[in-house]
Amino acid sequence: MNRITNHPEDAPPATRGSLVLDRRRPTLRLVLWLAWPVLCQQFLVLSVGLSDRFLAGHFQPVPQQQLDEALGQQMMTLGLLGNNGQGGAAACLLAEAPWQAAQQIRARHIAYQAAQTTAHYLSWVIISYTVLVSVGSTALVARFVGAGNQEAAVRATHQALLLAVLLGVLGTVAGLAGLRGLIWMLQLQGEAAILAAEYLQPLFILLTFQIIESAGVACLVGAGDTRTGLWVLGGVAVLNLPLAWGLFHGVGPVPAFGFRGIALGTACSHLLGSLAVLTVLARGRAGLKLHLRLFRPESEYIRRLLRISIPAGFDSLSVVLGQLWFLSIVNRLGDVASSAHGIALGWEGLGYLSGAAFGTAAMTLVGQNLGAQQPRDAARCGWIAFGLGCGVMCAMGAVFYILAPQMFQLFCSHEEQQPIIDTGVPVLRLVAFAMPAVACTIIFTYALRGAGDTRVPVLFTWIGFLGLRIPLAYVLTRDELDLGVLGIWPGMNLQLFGAWLAMFADLLVRGAFFLYRFASGRWQTIRV
Repeated sequence: MNRITNHPEDAPPATRGSLVLDRRRPTLRLVLWLAWPVLCQQFLVLSVGLSDRFLAGHFQPVPQQQLDEALGQQMMTLGLLGNNGQGGAAACLLAEAPWQAAQQIRARHIAYQAAQTTAHYLSWVIISYTVLVSVGSTALVARFVGAGNQEAAVRATHQALLLAVLLGVLGTVAGLAGLRGLIWMLQLQGEAAILAAEYLQPLFILLTFQIIESAGVACLVGAGDTRTGLWVLGGVAVLNLPLAWGLFHGVGPVPAFGFRGIALGTACSHLLGSLAVLTVLARGRAGLKLHLRLFRPESEYIRRLLRISIPAGFDSLSVVLGQLWFLSIVNRLGDVASSAHGIALGWEGLGYLSGAAFGTAAMTLVGQNLGAQQPRDAARCGWIAFGLGCGVMCAMGAVFYILAPQMFQLFCSHEEQQPIIDTGVPVLRLVAFAMPAVACTIIFTYALRGAGDTRVPVLFTWIGFLGLRIPLAYVLTRDELDLGVLGIWPGMNLQLFGAWLAMFADLLVRGAFFLYRFASGRWQTIRV
């Protein structure tokens, strides 16, 4: 357990045994102490995403034996045609048969990669949906713990779990009802669209458990305990790997679910993770302990949770909706561009998740320091978390630039996937230069959420996506744009690289906005 605590004799009775800030410990050590478990957890989660992408990239759509038998039968048929005096036509078809089979395999390999790219984006919808409870949980519990009000922190935890159940049920119903329509809106076509829908169904069916897991971990983070999140979510990631591979290929009496098995393994691992979180909280951890009598709605706590979480959730969902709009532009470029886009995003997660780890530390320390009426210490914690996180993310950027070809080759082992590599390497190298701006966006977003400042960042999101990324993506990816009464305007036709240039511009501007907002210090006076 992460203990950030005063000596017992120095603490007032209300705070003994709770996780409150030790302001005698250097801030750098506090940030690292909170960040390293989340960083380990995030890399385990990333390993799951990369493993899933590896499975999709190496999946043989048609078993080789079945393909050989079908091809042999086709050749026999063509031979019979030759005996009937149609040898010339048969010879032509015989020559074309292997080429046609190869083209079909190539198309299906790329379809699986494209389907997973869209499924990956829609998984972000689920993660952003959990923000409706997780951000408020961390911010409110951190304030109560920093103020020494442990009873209120415990009550807020119970209300967060109740809210998680409600949001989970609503999300499952809405997700299953609108899934296929949403995929259609994203411009994914043919077999890739069918595969993406099948992939996401298990995640929506078991969504409630993922939100419970997220809410419980968020409350513990607010109390200063990031290690439990490491053990729980790290365990989820470790379990996810064998579950995904086993359900994908089939093990013993368990049938092979194929592509859908990857997501089924993920959903089942989150179910186990939610049970682990509830078990930890039932036994008591970080001063938080569950009691059945407290599982009744309390409007005051729910109102305060939602007052923080709704703007944060709206911000996250705005980002996701903007990302989905952006994806629809990429999907119109074809399955090769969509596949390359998804692989590049998966590797970019190395930088993003590093920033999220230091952002989590900032969110906890900012919230607890403000609860303890120490706004200067809150600011110092935020800046130190940013400095450390930005350094790590810039190192990741160097890795992206140097090793981009090898990073793509890991997921594109078949010769027919070479166009994906050729398309994706330049965009991964481009995003390497955006890492400082990404660090500003991610880490300061978390820090502001810890302070309860969740409304103004929504404006930054809208400006970045609606003012820059989406318009630029249309201009930079198309031959021409039909602007109605304004006529036909020429486009740059830079394909996927143009789309990532638009993303690059968005990240630079939003990063500058978040840097300014945190530096202004206006978040220090917000009430939660």
